[in-house]
Amino acid sequence: MFPELAQELAALEAQALRRRLQVVEEVLPGGKVRVAGQVLLNLSSNDYLGLAQDPRLIAAAQAAAARWGVGSGASRLVVGHLGLHEAVEADLAAFKGTEAAVIFSTGYMANVGVIAALMGPGDIIFSDRLNHASIMDGIKLSGAALQRFPHRDLNRLEKIFKQAPAGKRRLLITDSVFSVDGDLAPLKELVELKERHGAWLMIDEAHATGVLGPGGAGLAQALGLTGAVDIHMGTFSKALGSLGGYVAGARRLIDYLHNRARSFIYSTALPPPVLGAIQAALQIVQEEPERRLNLLENAAKFRRGLQAAGFDTLGSETQIIPVLVGKNEPTLKFAAALRQRGLMAVALRPPTVPPGKARVRFSLSAAHREEDLSRALETIVETGRDLGLAR
Repeated sequence: MFPELAQELAALEAQALRRRLQVVEEVLPGGKVRVAGQVLLNLSSNDYLGLAQDPRLIAAAQAAAARWGVGSGASRLVVGHLGLHEAVEADLAAFKGTEAAVIFSTGYMANVGVIAALMGPGDIIFSDRLNHASIMDGIKLSGAALQRFPHRDLNRLEKIFKQAPAGKRRLLITDSVFSVDGDLAPLKELVELKERHGAWLMIDEAHATGVLGPGGAGLAQALGLTGAVDIHMGTFSKALGSLGGYVAGARRLIDYLHNRARSFIYSTALPPPVLGAIQAALQIVQEEPERRLNLLENAAKFRRGLQAAGFDTLGSETQIIPVLVGKNEPTLKFAAALRQRGLMAVALRPPTVPPGKARVRFSLSAAHREEDLSRALETIVETGRDLGLAR
């Protein structure tokens, strides 16, 4: 059955591109996991603040389940819009500093929903080449014309804006923290460009929410640009330790998405236990800034250690720290060697990254202990030297 699928899988295997699921048997304290009976320091999780196992989030999820049940029962526009949804979205808007907000079931669905709702045939979308796959899929669904510009290349973006037809709806989209490089969007300059060329600006704060900004609201807050960004998108599934995506902005934008975002309209609403955890996480993020401050401090130290050993960390500025290897097979070999030495660090290969840019990506968490990170850094450097990847 499906012999052509078997052939495609074999072709992926031959290129060191085939992926397989691995079972995490247990999540342990200190940012560790048990896989195939082996305890590993988990350097691949997006649980940046260590909240996924926080007793307060667990208690909030349990309390919400006891009060509202374990399922919402319908989509939001039918009978699935609970009072808890209303309360959490109000908290979220206050957290983001916007008039309103709307929660989607996942970050992927938020990106797909908002882009396809706002843009259509005849419109133009300007997108950084390294934007997340969910942004690209939303652009495809919208039917709008796509103008991709080289990563963070403001000069090229300026030229593309000038060459684009006038009189069309324009949307400029960027990640704020890029998930495979760990670097930051030049947000101040992008705001200037979008204002000069009459475009809306949408930023994906998935990897910045909870980590950047004085209140943890993301890069826009950190730079004092919240009001200059038209569409704020982000997730609860990373630093906030739970599940779901969001869009925040003007009340008129949110009302429009209620009526036009298909991934919102036709999806069952997030269940109450998840909402309870989100609400607790929003409060903790604002009340405990030391979590993100310690995370970023540890990340900077970790990054400096890798760079001192000769690793290329691709301009990382955040808790996401890649080590460029290049070809697929040596990247897989590097990740496998690290796992044998007690580190869970996943290899990223095409199509997640461009051909010839395979890497092992390290994601740090506030749950990691400093002594564990120090030992991990030593292990990575030693392993890199053994494989001829470090000096």
